[in-house]
Amino acid sequence: MTERAHAAHAEGETGVWSGSWVAERLGVELAGDEALTGLLGLALRRNPKRAHLLVSNVLGKHVPQSPSVVYGHGVALGRRVRELLGAEAAEGAVVLGYAETATGLGHSVADGLGSAPYLHSTRRAVAGVARAGGFEESHSHATSHLLLPQDPALLAGDGPLVLVDDEFSTGNTVLNTIRALHERYPRKRYVVVALVDMRSPADAGRLDAFAGEIGARVDLVTTASGTVRLPPGVLEKGQELVARYEAPPVDPTSGPTTERTTEARTERTTEHTTEATSEPASGPTGGSPGATSPGSVERVELRWPHDVPDGGRHGFTAADRDRLESALPGMAARIADALPARARRVLVLGFEELMYAPLRLAQALEQAVGGDVDVRCSTTTRSPVLAVDDPGYAIRTRLVFPAHDDPADGPGERYAYNVAGAGFDAVIAVVDSAADTPALHAPDGLAARLAAHVPHVLLAVVPSYVPHASPAPQAPERPPMLPEPLRGPAFSSYAPDEVGWLLQDLSDVTLEAPTEEREEAIQSGGAHYAESLPVEYQPSEQYQELFHAALESSAARLARAVGAVTEVVLTERSPRPVLVSLARAGTPVGVLMRRWARFRHGLDLPHYAVSIVRGRGIDANALRWLADHHDPADVVFVDGWTGKGAITRELAAALRDFEVSDGVTGFDPEIAVLADPGSCVRTYGTRDDFLIPSACLNSTVSGLISRTVLRADLVGPHDFHGAKFYRELAGADLSPAFLDAVSARFPDVTESVDAHVKELLSADRTPTWEGWAAVERISEEYGIHDVNLVKPGVGETTRVMLRRVPWKVLARAGAGADLGHVRLLAEQRGVPLEEVADLPYTCVGLIHPQYTRGATGADGKAVTL
Repeated sequence: MTERAHAAHAEGETGVWSGSWVAERLGVELAGDEALTGLLGLALRRNPKRAHLLVSNVLGKHVPQSPSVVYGHGVALGRRVRELLGAEAAEGAVVLGYAETATGLGHSVADGLGSAPYLHSTRRAVAGVARAGGFEESHSHATSHLLLPQDPALLAGDGPLVLVDDEFSTGNTVLNTIRALHERYPRKRYVVVALVDMRSPADAGRLDAFAGEIGARVDLVTTASGTVRLPPGVLEKGQELVARYEAPPVDPTSGPTTERTTEARTERTTEHTTEATSEPASGPTGGSPGATSPGSVERVELRWPHDVPDGGRHGFTAADRDRLESALPGMAARIADALPARARRVLVLGFEELMYAPLRLAQALEQAVGGDVDVRCSTTTRSPVLAVDDPGYAIRTRLVFPAHDDPADGPGERYAYNVAGAGFDAVIAVVDSAADTPALHAPDGLAARLAAHVPHVLLAVVPSYVPHASPAPQAPERPPMLPEPLRGPAFSSYAPDEVGWLLQDLSDVTLEAPTEEREEAIQSGGAHYAESLPVEYQPSEQYQELFHAALESSAARLARAVGAVTEVVLTERSPRPVLVSLARAGTPVGVLMRRWARFRHGLDLPHYAVSIVRGRGIDANALRWLADHHDPADVVFVDGWTGKGAITRELAAALRDFEVSDGVTGFDPEIAVLADPGSCVRTYGTRDDFLIPSACLNSTVSGLISRTVLRADLVGPHDFHGAKFYRELAGADLSPAFLDAVSARFPDVTESVDAHVKELLSADRTPTWEGWAAVERISEEYGIHDVNLVKPGVGETTRVMLRRVPWKVLARAGAGADLGHVRLLAEQRGVPLEEVADLPYTCVGLIHPQYTRGATGADGKAVTL
């Protein structure tokens, strides 16, 4: 099929470009290749930094499309890569696709390339499967990617690596991925593949510069290229449009309306914002015309071959491809037999990362039924998009339902676009067995949502592939004995019995860099945040006075939270726990928990501090030392507070990896925290977001210890992670004063702790991960597109102000004394503070997005200390 035919197919019978609604109202223009408008439509989502959203017509994700069109685009790209590489190099290539959007596209590219094995990243951790790597996708609403190949050698070869994404916009994700993999598995050639290249002129030259930096060749292969032209005022117009179409329809009987409301109501009579519910519907938002009752939901047995993976989560080889090709006609015939006799328009609906199997089933079904039935394919998604029922808008309707695969990042909404009201006579919902859960079949689940709008729903379940268990590899060679923990006063200002640091002393190494240089390096992918240290910011006398006032007012509240979390640990986790703090914010809390256990129960608990690094995991040598000296089942990991829960997830993934690599079981990933405002853990003292004064300062409230460092030239395979002891700051040290002020309140709060613990032990403390959901929303609404730059809660906001380049602070309207120090820091650093209604946290700190030393703040001045 030609590109022109593809474009006509994407436009549908109306012949209207699915970006015209946005283009007409906002003046947005796609400039570039003629094929762009056939490949892409436009939509909106609430976002004050980016008014438009590019929606692919040929990806088979948000827009139902002919499977032959979807598969044909991927295969054609794969053939072009084969021509670029040459037959010999293509034989040694490996294809890597990005979850969730490009998993099916990457598979198809691998098919076109020939015999290349395929792997895609995943957001679903799998028990017993060790990570071969991981990375963050900065522009996504859900960022954490894992690489879980069954055979780690898949990524360790020296042949070309082909990276496949649906869109090449800034290039950050791909370049960061290549950089991370190149450090571990260097190779000479990379090929980046995307349906469209939409880079701005400013980003266009980065690819060649990056290739020169790493000493490898990096090519780009795309179907079409262009850019998005935005007129002045487009952001404000986009915000107004989204607000208008997300608002509920006005009841004309409720009295007079404003002029704007009247305009919106008049326009909405023909252009509906269509968020479909489970109620039966007809016409523009329902299924077949005249449908008045929910459709049926029945299962169809695929007889999926037992030895074929459901996709590329753990790798997909040429042999797997051959076995699937042989089985597809029989599976398609079973689906065709289950369809109603009069079905003329059928959708095969995949599930998030499960895109390739539904696509190939849809393609085989298309061939089996011939031209009598219009077969389309699309996939459910995590991505929230505004729906407007207009032929010139890419997202006509959306179905909303809860996640049904027990995701690692907690519950949340999922979406199916352009399904309701599309005239489908039947939908074949294809999920893997891990997602065939009660939530799928609940009254508000996907099956019920589909049945409310389509007469016939068939459920096809593909077995979730889990790699065959293999003997745990031998633990890496290491010295027969790891060093003993460092203790004060030689390392830290804490008493020697208060904490043992499972760290190495890097005090004599210069690691500090100016905040602005660190921020630029981190955001450009040039360095990891744990490879250097910020210059220790010494606050003003006014700020230190505020710290003492905050400590005085909150000491009793802190003491209650310390007592509560310690009692929960002693009751539910272990009668004699081994406290292991996550350095450094967790260390003062661990010391206080140890003091409470001694005060209330006469227990002398062991307490250690270990390093954990986002994106790199926990210090495996520290775990080995703990396993050699204590029962892992008694270890309780301790932290100060939860923000969005990134470290909670990092610890769980790291412990799974450690179990596979070392064969050591028993470590519990559940963190005990003083405050859990993000609702990420079960063991906490409070879920209130309040000022914990230890967050107000850096090393001078944490035993004069820096944050931890992990750098290859300083930390070898047999070393603990490193940190510095700032002995020269002894005159400003407030660590003992903080601990003593809180401990002094223990006798006063005993009764209230007992009452609070009784409530906690009887309450449902199941994490809801509402903090993570709020961070995703804020990331999108403020145009940041990187959850790592959104730091929720008082403690995390304070860290932003002290250690990073802050952009702005969001404060819950009416927040009081807990924000005094944040307001002062914001004033001193020239950072705007914006009050926000209905903020789930007391405040949220936003790191300057896409920071360079030329970046400017709201006042036009460089944001510096």
